[in-house]
Amino acid sequence: MQLEGKVALVTGASRGIGKSIALLLASRGADIAINYAGNTAGAEQTKAEVEALGRKAILVKTDVADAEACAAMIDEVVKAFGKIDILVNNAGITRDGLLMRMKEADWDAVLTTNLKSVFNCTKAAVKYMMKARSGRIVNISSVVGAMGNAGQANYAAAKAGILGFTKATAKEVAARGITVNAVAPGFIATDMTSVLPEKVVENLKANIPMGRLGDPEDIAKAVAFLVSDEAAYITGQTLHVNGGMFMG
Repeated sequence: MQLEGKVALVTGASRGIGKSIALLLASRGADIAINYAGNTAGAEQTKAEVEALGRKAILVKTDVADAEACAAMIDEVVKAFGKIDILVNNAGITRDGLLMRMKEADWDAVLTTNLKSVFNCTKAAVKYMMKARSGRIVNISSVVGAMGNAGQANYAAAKAGILGFTKATAKEVAARGITVNAVAPGFIATDMTSVLPEKVVENLKANIPMGRLGDPEDIAKAVAFLVSDEAAYITGQTLHVNGGMFMG
């Protein structure tokens, strides 16, 4: 298996895209650390499914917006597995609203959870990866970070910030054998999109050349490629997975 013997930490892995990433990496041989914020039942389900694939799994409940908590989480992963080979920064929230009505608290919550968390987790993980002179980091951005979207100024800013962070970090750590890339999903069929009115979903599909929302597995497959040996010479890049909605 491609990832036999590897250890991966996936943030926000209790559901949706994060869960799909955790399960696909496990199916390819990786042991998985499952980060979650509050959905204990979902995290435990992900753990059970990883273990059913014959891989080891641990749960790490952590507020990824807290730098000290993130450092402790990475230490816990290394203590449990002896190392960390792969970090997938997937945790994210939305607090949508038009700019003129957006509360400062909603701006701060999204920037902190979606962008600062990537800094927190990456900084803590890179410490170990640099010593090992090896590592794979994949940051989950969004098509909204590339295109913008009315009513999502906070989310767009955070996800665009991830793209800049990915490039800068990739340049800093490349000489140590660490790659840093981003995956930018389009509109994916998850809990976050299931609450949208049917008319909104139909309008979205009309703007997607492939005519459908993506599946979480579509994103997981992109991540699995970027953390594999096949992508060893790819770093600082953004892989857009959006059915043709945006072609960057």
